[in-house]
Amino acid sequence: MNHHHPLSPPVFPYRWASDWGEDRYGLWQAFTYLGIRQAFRWLPPGSFKMGSPETEQGRFDDEDLHPVTLSQGFWLAETTVTQALWQAVTGENPSHFNGDNRPVERVGWDEVQTFIKQLNQTIPHLKIRLPWEAEWEYACRGGRQTPFNFADELTLAKANFRGTWEYKADKWGQGAKRETSEVKSYPCNDWGLYEMHGNVWEWCEDAWQEHLGHQAVQDPWRQSVAALDPVRVVRGGSWYDGRHVRSAIRSRDWPDDRSNALGFRLALGHSGSSQEGGAKA
Repeated sequence: MNHHHPLSPPVFPYRWASDWGEDRYGLWQAFTYLGIRQAFRWLPPGSFKMGSPETEQGRFDDEDLHPVTLSQGFWLAETTVTQALWQAVTGENPSHFNGDNRPVERVGWDEVQTFIKQLNQTIPHLKIRLPWEAEWEYACRGGRQTPFNFADELTLAKANFRGTWEYKADKWGQGAKRETSEVKSYPCNDWGLYEMHGNVWEWCEDAWQEHLGHQAVQDPWRQSVAALDPVRVVRGGSWYDGRHVRSAIRSRDWPDDRSNALGFRLALGHSGSSQEGGAKA
């Protein structure tokens, strides 16, 4: 099916899709590999304010507030990659907290790139990648400019985190899990994406930039490509964190870093090319 509306994908579904449809959150499609299903949500092009205002409780100095326009839509996995999918592709499971439907963790950025290359070579026409940092925050917010992608305050019913606002090694909120949760354990945001706050930090494609500035930008991944820093961006916070699970939180790790609080989710390329993924006949 061809879509000519500027907010719709150029083709839908792609040839690799095992199932697809539309619901209250928008268009979705999924691939299935060795019985493991991974669904993606369509995120249309749009504009938002990236970063946080100086009045936001818990903000850090590297969260420069600036307008961002994403001229091309993209697809983002509705969950982080599970241990089941990682093991189906690689034959291994490096995770500390074991469970098929828990996020895979203890995977470095370099290993993630190898996984992506292997999966793209295995499933014909599939062209997955990591999300860029601006795409990640746009998706996390789900159309909101609040500290979290829900209207109320942060609670353990909404995200897997430390249960306290400030980090103190020996302080945990009552009921905090102190480990990862299975994907889809918490309510999704307004765009159908799960666990964008907490559970595990998520690798992004970008090289780290300490400050993104306050100027309006369009498609900021272009400036990230030019960045020389080998350190890579991670977003979203984890089960181990407090205020670090806010929408605007930014952090970084070396490409070979591994942690039981660090995983990733997949993205699909931009809508500017009708060749990406190919349409079903």
